Amino acid sequence: MLSVFVPSEFSLKKAVSPDLAALPENVVWVDLVNPTTEEDRAVERLAGIAVPTREDMQEIEISSRLYIESSARYMTATLMCNSDTDMPRTTAVTFILAGHRLVTVRYDQPKPFPLVEAKLARACAPSITGEQVLMELLDAVIDRCADILERCGADIDQVSHDIFEPESKRHGHAKLYSQILIAIGRKGDLTSKVRESLVSIGRVVTFLSAVMEGVKWSKDMREQLKTMQRDVASLTDHASYLSNKITFVLDAMLGVVNLEQNNIIKLFSVMAVVLMPPTLIASIYGMNFKIMPELEWAHGYPYALVLMVVAAVVPYWIFKWKKWL
Repeated sequence: MLSVFVPSEFSLKKAVSPDLAALPENVVWVDLVNPTTEEDRAVERLAGIAVPTREDMQEIEISSRLYIESSARYMTATLMCNSDTDMPRTTAVTFILAGHRLVTVRYDQPKPFPLVEAKLARACAPSITGEQVLMELLDAVIDRCADILERCGADIDQVSHDIFEPESKRHGHAKLYSQILIAIGRKGDLTSKVRESLVSIGRVVTFLSAVMEGVKWSKDMREQLKTMQRDVASLTDHASYLSNKITFVLDAMLGVVNLEQNNIIKLFSVMAVVLMPPTLIASIYGMNFKIMPELEWAHGYPYALVLMVVAAVVPYWIFKWKKWL
């Protein structure tokens, strides 16, 4: 699908799938979503660029993601998709600045794109350029990453509370440790994906800062780039902090599980030791020897029962006295 955005009075008008043979010359933003070969060729004729293929966008080398070709600046970043679901994923998005026109190529639906479209459709400067649209997109991507990290941090705090809540509240019912482990794993995966996205956005912002030296950008845009660099750096540090916290919570969760398993094994061990003397007494009197004095004794049966009870109670009180229970 091909969408073009043409500036009008204080807004940016969108046209979906326009006539490919007559794309408007005053378009400032061309958004290619799962483009066809015909759409690629139409945009290449309009902007004088080579639209990268999906395979080219998947390259991880810096030289394949950030470069200049025919005076056009190519920047490929990794953005988050479906971060609000249990199956978040990342997708490669290419930003191409050709003159004062922006071309974006993507094969998924990152949330910042419809947000920026709605914002620019409501109000924007009549003389808006592709560079300004790019700045709006990058700013929305960074804000989105910050929102995801904030939500992830709150969820990790809740998981930590569930693990370290007082023993009195946990006693009497089984903890759903498997669900907690799944939640920790999902948050770890989400945090790593956000950090990957922030690293790629940071490279794009640094690349823009380097190539804009010979470009007449406004002072506000230069300051905005510097602010983005600081935001990306701080968010990357925060993502690293969350990753370390997730590792700590995971280790704590496994430690709690091991403690509970040890308590269960200890209970079985104590029960085995407590029942061992009564079992020994019952085994002795269960032997079929002809001469056993107690077999003919009228009080032999209650005597054996009392002896077994005493043999069980004495080890129990010894364990309590040693504080092993």
